Amino acid sequence: MVRGVGEKQNVEWKSDWKDEYLAWICGFANAQGGVLMIGVDDSGKPVGLRGARKLLTDLPNKIRNALGVVVDVNLREGPPEYIEIDVPRYPVPISSKGVYYIRSGSTNQRLSGVDLESFIMRRRGVSWDTLPVPRADISDIDEQAVMDFCEKAVKKGRLDASVMDESVEDIIDKLRLRKGEYLTNAALLLFGKNPDRWFLCPFSKVGFFEMADLIYMDEVHGPLLRQADRAIDLIYFKYLKAKVSYDGIIREERYPYPKEAVREALLNAIVHKDYESGIPIQISVYDDKLYIANIIGRLPEIWTAEKLMAKHTSAPYNPALANVFYLAGYIESWGRGVEKICLACKEDGVPNPEYSVSLGDIMIKFTAPEDRIIRTDGRLTDDHATEKTTRSVIKRITKAAVWEQAIIELIRENPNYTTAELANELSVSRQMVSRRIKTLKDKGIIVRRGSPTKGYWEIASDE
Repeated sequence: MVRGVGEKQNVEWKSDWKDEYLAWICGFANAQGGVLMIGVDDSGKPVGLRGARKLLTDLPNKIRNALGVVVDVNLREGPPEYIEIDVPRYPVPISSKGVYYIRSGSTNQRLSGVDLESFIMRRRGVSWDTLPVPRADISDIDEQAVMDFCEKAVKKGRLDASVMDESVEDIIDKLRLRKGEYLTNAALLLFGKNPDRWFLCPFSKVGFFEMADLIYMDEVHGPLLRQADRAIDLIYFKYLKAKVSYDGIIREERYPYPKEAVREALLNAIVHKDYESGIPIQISVYDDKLYIANIIGRLPEIWTAEKLMAKHTSAPYNPALANVFYLAGYIESWGRGVEKICLACKEDGVPNPEYSVSLGDIMIKFTAPEDRIIRTDGRLTDDHATEKTTRSVIKRITKAAVWEQAIIELIRENPNYTTAELANELSVSRQMVSRRIKTLKDKGIIVRRGSPTKGYWEIASDE
């Protein structure tokens, strides 16, 4: 019998061998391993394989030459005969003829650009948040933000009270937020006076929607530890409506979702976000639903929404950020975030949230009980239309931010680029580049010096 997904988590069935399946073996090796069965149809039924015994001899050499890995190739005699290729997880990055792939869910993704850099760093035991920032120094750190953190950590019992007497520089060093003489990305995100100077969109966006219409919105900027508290206060004071009742003369307010659950979900998004992406966290509020979308930030390899909801170990995407949030008492270190969210919802009589895991984002949806919904205009909300609208907004913002980041990188390489030359480099229209440049100029990220043809660009965050 063919082993099913329940017996081996990653299984792929192919009716015949093709050399393009080397990419799948590469993807398995770079994820959690897996099994490729050749001579098995899409339903998992063995259909037989011509030349199976010759492939049994040829495939180990072909795989070793193309990928540099050793796998188990076994003949299953059936009848009919088929081949099983058992691929272990490799602790180092594996490429197929110079191209890197990784298995994610039921898809095999080709890695490139930022994703490839991040993958290789992590395989070498390095995370992006621990990388140094050469142009930053201790004067870029908000001392009060550091002291606020220390106060929380001491109160939680996770740092000794003597830390309050130490210098900001010593505290940064003890938190391992410096590499040599340089501050790390984590230091500037957590305690920077202006994280927006160093990173593209390191903030959260909150918007209130009626059906497909964005009614109003806010952005929450600043050091990450402060962002979490500010965003939650903003959501509950401005965006959510509480049902009011009275027990005698005592006023009682019941919000549609427990504050502890929404706060935990937002903290998870902040800690696990991929800050290289240049995409803000999206918080979309409707009369009866609330979405928190952590764009580009990823779960550990091959995780699914089902595994996320089950008992699991702690695997922070940004370990340096997670450590500081843990010391401050914001999060647990044992992977209990989702469990705490569900427990808070259960105790408050609210349905468990729904997680949606895709290639580009992780989204959590809270649904309000009917007896706590205060409709803005009396219209009912369509679930499919709501989620479609939310993802549509996210995709537009994601696409725009990716082009803006590409323009910034080109300007870094050559400040003398004209708009036409940038459009040519990116293979897009001049009008699209002009729109993105206007946005970057309006945000104060880039400045044009001199004439349109003979001038040059300056990046504000590089000054």
